[in-house]
Amino acid sequence: MALPSAVRALHATASRMGAPRSVPRGAAPPLPADGKGGTRPVPPPVPPRGAAPVVDFGDPQEAFRSKSSAELLRGLLVLGLCAVGPLVEHNREFVAGEDQEAIKPLIRRNRAFGVGAVLDYSVEEDLSPARAERQELASCTSAAEKEPGGAEQREKQFRAHRGFGDRRDGVISARTYFYADEAKCDQHMETFLRCIDASSGSSEDGFSAIKLTALGRPQFLLQFSEVLVKWRRFFHQMAAEQGQGGRAALEMRLEVEKLQEALAKLGIATKAESQHWFTGENVGESGTVDLLDWNSLIDSRTKLSKLLLIPNIKTRQLEPLLSHFTEEEELQMKRMLQRMDVLAKRATETGVRLMVDAEQSYFQPAISRLTLEMQRRFNRERAVIFNTHQCYLKEAYDNVSVDVELSRREGWHFGTKLVRGAYMDQERERAAKIGYEDPINPTYEKTNEMYHRCLDYVLEEIKHSRKANVMVATHNEDTVKFTLRRMMELGIHPSEKKVCFGQLLGMCDQITFPLGQAGFPVYKYVPYGPVDEVLPYLSRRAQENRGFMQRANKERDLLWREFKRRLFAGTIFSTNP
Repeated sequence: MALPSAVRALHATASRMGAPRSVPRGAAPPLPADGKGGTRPVPPPVPPRGAAPVVDFGDPQEAFRSKSSAELLRGLLVLGLCAVGPLVEHNREFVAGEDQEAIKPLIRRNRAFGVGAVLDYSVEEDLSPARAERQELASCTSAAEKEPGGAEQREKQFRAHRGFGDRRDGVISARTYFYADEAKCDQHMETFLRCIDASSGSSEDGFSAIKLTALGRPQFLLQFSEVLVKWRRFFHQMAAEQGQGGRAALEMRLEVEKLQEALAKLGIATKAESQHWFTGENVGESGTVDLLDWNSLIDSRTKLSKLLLIPNIKTRQLEPLLSHFTEEEELQMKRMLQRMDVLAKRATETGVRLMVDAEQSYFQPAISRLTLEMQRRFNRERAVIFNTHQCYLKEAYDNVSVDVELSRREGWHFGTKLVRGAYMDQERERAAKIGYEDPINPTYEKTNEMYHRCLDYVLEEIKHSRKANVMVATHNEDTVKFTLRRMMELGIHPSEKKVCFGQLLGMCDQITFPLGQAGFPVYKYVPYGPVDEVLPYLSRRAQENRGFMQRANKERDLLWREFKRRLFAGTIFSTNP
């Protein structure tokens, strides 16, 4: 059954621009500890080229210059209350406003202190757990899987499981969408369009956040993810047979002749049949194939019109993942891609950058690949589309380095938001109960190492080409300091706007505002929408904040010190304290 051209267009063959380069690593010297960042008008001027702005995260006057004295008191009160469990469980946490007009004063005021916005329309449907589970199972199970033996063809990780139908369980810091029908997906698209327009009308160089599970039936994301994972696994198996097991993804280079022999031996293709697969554009230097060449080859072998073909080593042939798609399932795939296209075009037209949020690991390979395809199309002149890479994943470094290398070869602008990750507890429990390998790094320390390794790779790429862009989305002060040190070492000036920072609204102002006033691009993730409708999301966020705020002694101390300074200086009621 042939799929629409919009889907087939997803798979463009990658052009060659050179071999991957190794990225040097070096120890970074400490930042000066006692510098003071001065007040800067809007837009904040930046120091001359070669002079690194000094940022002091321990100066309460600079950290809270944007706050009125009443807001300082409110902040102290909220910090205290967020450590009280019963209050947090039932509170209506702060939201920026009900609509794009209501949030403008807050956004303008933050902008006056050098802080931009990532607009996040955070409305969720308030479903009961039972209803959420029913909708999830129905939308993640294909018609072919409902036939006898159909579900057994799928890997455990990429099947819908009743015990994990409510994807909100164990997830406290991410909006969750459940598929109802195509009309609901169209409504979500219209909401995201309004959010893009609001970002364009209220802030300069702003971002707007979207989730792909809001734009289509998640069954397609599960299926496409499984196909991508199986092809990549097949490549790694071939690499291991050629003595390259254990290497980083881009360091594996398969000899074409040996690969052809393996394909013939497995019965996937005779040597004569595979001869035309390995033409000049699909073969790298010295008759070898790396992972990007392999992905390019996959595109030509596995058109979705061929029913998502995957290599089956047991049966020794390429086989469809499912026996068939219904006509409606085919249309659902097409509509998801069309909605993504509409949003990307609106973002391009309005000068807004589109941030595609990360989701669960069983959806993420497809989400990342679809986002990559949008980047190939829309990031030719500047980084309009940003992916999100979760550094708690064991494969995070391979994911980042492979995507950066593809952008380098094809000449488009790479953009990513680096996060630690929002689904750790849920992911670990699901892997343990269902019986597949845990995709998450074993410790928080390992996740930190992964975050800094991925970040350093992107920073090196910025130094190399100036076509990479990264948002360092973290509340971790050590990570922010690490970034500043590396920027200084690599000669990346904040005025280039290649590196930006992101924190949540109402959290870590002592990091956000000193960065903004020192001239660094920094953004607050701004949830907005009618409070009653945003409450399902914000109530989980409040629980996250409780755990965070219990450890936020430094922020509370800084607030109190600034309030006392104003009190004793007689500026407590001043409009310009």
